[in-house]
Amino acid sequence: MSTRLPTYGGQAVLEGVMMRGARTCAVAVRGPNQEIVLDEQNLPAAYRGPLGRLPFLRGLLSLWDSLGLGMRALAFSANVQAGEETPIQPVQMAGTMVVSFAFGIALFFLLPAAAAAGAERFLGLAAGWAHLVEGVIRLAILLGYLWAVGRIAEIQRVFAYHGAEHKTINAFEAGVPLDVKTVSLQPRQHTRCGTSFLLTLVVLSVLLFSLLPPMSFGLRMASRVVAIPLLAMLAYEYIRFSARWSAKPWMRPLIAPNLALQGLTTREPDASMIEVALAAFSAMRKRESESEAQAPAAPR
Repeated sequence: MSTRLPTYGGQAVLEGVMMRGARTCAVAVRGPNQEIVLDEQNLPAAYRGPLGRLPFLRGLLSLWDSLGLGMRALAFSANVQAGEETPIQPVQMAGTMVVSFAFGIALFFLLPAAAAAGAERFLGLAAGWAHLVEGVIRLAILLGYLWAVGRIAEIQRVFAYHGAEHKTINAFEAGVPLDVKTVSLQPRQHTRCGTSFLLTLVVLSVLLFSLLPPMSFGLRMASRVVAIPLLAMLAYEYIRFSARWSAKPWMRPLIAPNLALQGLTTREPDASMIEVALAAFSAMRKRESESEAQAPAAPR
């Protein structure tokens, strides 16, 4: 009987990569002196408890966990790059996360809904067509945003580290040697990528909002915000499902758009970037093994 591989994830940060396991995570960052700096931590046990395994609810917990870990990893990478300058404080990062989250809701949910409501009112579109217009606008904004930020030189390097993260995890899951040369040959797309999550969320929003009855402008705006947790839960479950069955011929056409979109959010990494990703992965795996060895045995 084959043993199922553990599910690892990660995130690109400034000149580095964060790798996450079930119990621990590690961030590796290339400092201004070209040395690799590591930051490791254990993850809260709550995410491994019964609530963290419940379908749909686990999606919300995972999203919240990813946001917190991601901001902490970004703060660490920014502080490494700053060197002796004033470090970024947790309060500053929390404020940045709140502002970024509010901006994302306004840009990707409220703006398309407002534009579709205007088209429905002034162009006489039927409700069904208005929902479709809203979805198309939301998708266009997502594609345009990813394309635009990908033109920034600093973000291009982050996207290259994103590619290094994917290549490293793909190498591990393929069972090939974890060295720079072998990892560089792996694809830079991965089925569990956050970019795939975003596209899935957009598609699901078209389906979900099309089921809603006609409503006032205020209720329409409120419904888009209230629906975000539900959409996140559904998107998370779909990503898990598609990743599990990604090798099946019938699943490949379904995940093809998600993988194609990652062409906007990943770049080919150089050897030094892959070296950083491998450092983060190795540190996470080592700490993960130590944490598992120290964990109390499960009751029989």
